[in-house]
Amino acid sequence: MSQIIEIKINESSRIPKYKQIVDSIINDISKGKLKIGEKIPSINELSESCYLSRDTVEKAYKQLKEQKVIISVKGKGYYTAKTDLISKIQIFFMINKLSSYKMMIYNSFVNSIGINGHVTLSVYHCEESLFARTLERNLGAFDYYVIMPHFKTDDLNHVSTTNVVKDMIEKIPKDKLIILDNNKLEISGNYGAVYQDFQEDIYDALQKGLKKLKKYGKLVLVYPLKSVYPYPLRIVHGFRKFCSKYNFDFEILNEIYDDMDLDSKDTYIIIEENDLVNLVRQVRAKDLKLGKDIGIISYNDTPLKDLLGINVVSTHFKAMGETAADLVLNNKMEKVKNVFEYIKRKSV
Repeated sequence: MSQIIEIKINESSRIPKYKQIVDSIINDISKGKLKIGEKIPSINELSESCYLSRDTVEKAYKQLKEQKVIISVKGKGYYTAKTDLISKIQIFFMINKLSSYKMMIYNSFVNSIGINGHVTLSVYHCEESLFARTLERNLGAFDYYVIMPHFKTDDLNHVSTTNVVKDMIEKIPKDKLIILDNNKLEISGNYGAVYQDFQEDIYDALQKGLKKLKKYGKLVLVYPLKSVYPYPLRIVHGFRKFCSKYNFDFEILNEIYDDMDLDSKDTYIIIEENDLVNLVRQVRAKDLKLGKDIGIISYNDTPLKDLLGINVVSTHFKAMGETAADLVLNNKMEKVKNVFEYIKRKSV
């Protein structure tokens, strides 16, 4: 008796129906819903149960046989077969920019997937149109889609999603979708996610450094406006919430300017590394002592900041990649808030 299999045909999809059958059977095998060596329906049986033409099913089975996903046994029917194609999970991994911390997440994910899958990396540079074109070309070609959604408006402000982006992501089957880093998408269905809560994360992290921060007179957030790779405005909201809660005098700057008037007992919370370098250079040029005269907290940890002894507030990038890989390998549709840390060093 053949195994009952469910083939979901999307009538409105541009993917040919025979290809949808191929993808569905490969997906069921890779997830263990179909065991190796199990008998599957005949061409006539699948044609009748799915209301498809016999030619469509025959074309699908021919491709599956060519790929050695199934075999035919004369007089008995069709059976699933173990192949290199189905032993590896095919994963499409989309990030908004190439940066040291984005690559930490990617490398951690790839290392955790190991020999179980093949990961294809795509970078869309926060561009809505590039994201949409790239995803459109790759719909239906992968077992999982891991997406970090960060986009920019025409005036270079951050936005979590757009109507175009949302419509494209909705085309991905939710059991194949993992959202990373930013979960403010309002996507329907049950999908996996490993995310930051940008507002509450910075608020909670700064509370962990509250005792030393109280020794400083003013907190200055350097939040870049109109950046090529903009940051969520929720970081600003969380910073304001913290300053209001604990009665800190504060200011928000767009950047670290050359020849700044550095007041002793100010602490700077800096997002971009160029601003960090500029400020440290000016602190040294004016013979101020970092961690005593001037405090610095940087956003997003890197090995260089560790080496320089810079305090950071940062999500745990390695953990994000590892957790996302666990969702894929175990087919979990969970939403997990990633670890966010305040790391104490010598700059506050």
